[in-house]
Amino acid sequence: MAWTSILAIYFLIWVMSAFMLLPFGVRTADEAGIAKVPGQADSAPVSFRPGKIAVRATVIAAVLTSLFVLNFEYGWVSADDINIFAQRPAA
Repeated sequence: MAWTSILAIYFLIWVMSAFMLLPFGVRTADEAGIAKVPGQADSAPVSFRPGKIAVRATVIAAVLTSLFVLNFEYGWVSADDINIFAQRPAA
């Protein structure tokens, strides 16, 4: 597998991980016991920490990309293994 393909897969997994991590650890003003700013949405987070999300997404993306590349190299799980409609030979 080319390094550019690995980089593209890493980027896609990183973006997916970052979006999936966004709702975790978010506290609203009501939950934190802080007064709201006039016009603030009830669901607005008290403190948004994009750096923390980026670090977590980086670690998760590195692990998942490594597993993907290793699976590609060693063929642990193939498309035939996950295709439930494939014809299986009789045992």
